[in-house]
Amino acid sequence: MKTFGNKLDEILADKRDEVERLLPRIDKLQFSAQAREDFRSFSTALGGALRDQGEGEGYGTNPLAVIAEVKKASPSAGTIEPNFNPVEIAKSYAAAGADALSILTDEKYFQGNLSYLSAIREAVDLPLLRKDFIIHEVQIYEAVVAGADAILLIVGALEQEELVHLLDVARTYQLDALVEVHDLEEMERALETDAQIIGVNNRNLKTFEVDLSSTEKLSQEVGPYHILVSESGIYTGEDTAKIQSWGADAILVGEALMRAEDRTAKVAELKGIEA
Repeated sequence: MKTFGNKLDEILADKRDEVERLLPRIDKLQFSAQAREDFRSFSTALGGALRDQGEGEGYGTNPLAVIAEVKKASPSAGTIEPNFNPVEIAKSYAAAGADALSILTDEKYFQGNLSYLSAIREAVDLPLLRKDFIIHEVQIYEAVVAGADAILLIVGALEQEELVHLLDVARTYQLDALVEVHDLEEMERALETDAQIIGVNNRNLKTFEVDLSSTEKLSQEVGPYHILVSESGIYTGEDTAKIQSWGADAILVGEALMRAEDRTAKVAELKGIEA
């Protein structure tokens, strides 16, 4: 398994402890997950059919889909919103024209909570991504029960066998999976699976530096039947114009939207359309 410095190692160690605490509930969570039927298609919200029209046709002519992130804090930025109200933030994103929402549920490092996802589920109609460090299927059952429509799978945090298994479990329980990569080696591993949605994280998890050209470089590996998402370090319409020219279908944006005074205008700017 490839890791990115002590911070990710530390986070994953804590996640393994969280999994151990969840395991006594695995049968109950799995049973509840099997009963759920009210799923919203995350992949459809990202415009997944745009790239399968044939070479060149319909490509790059539609606004990028925006996955707006409900995010109180991060290890790199610290506290972003001290007066954090996840439901009101989610409502503002939906009203602003976001296509899907990403909900941070990690508590220790991002000050998130799984209860935020459940509460937001009741308040908005958009598809919801559980943004966390998923390393075991019990977390997938937990995500389903909480109301997620998709989960994040970080290639660099998983062995290949684990990645394939978790993708299979997600599919069985009707969840989409955003498979996140940071470099060419991880992209190759992602493409060896049947993942449909691939995210390029522009943030180096070892140095925390951001380089949007990561999307440019890695987008060349993605075929027309994948949905490509660019993540991290996206702040302006100029950023998204570049990203779209590199072939991305969607962007995941947290800090820029969290800090925006006018979220409707910011979403429009990121999509390259008039508010």
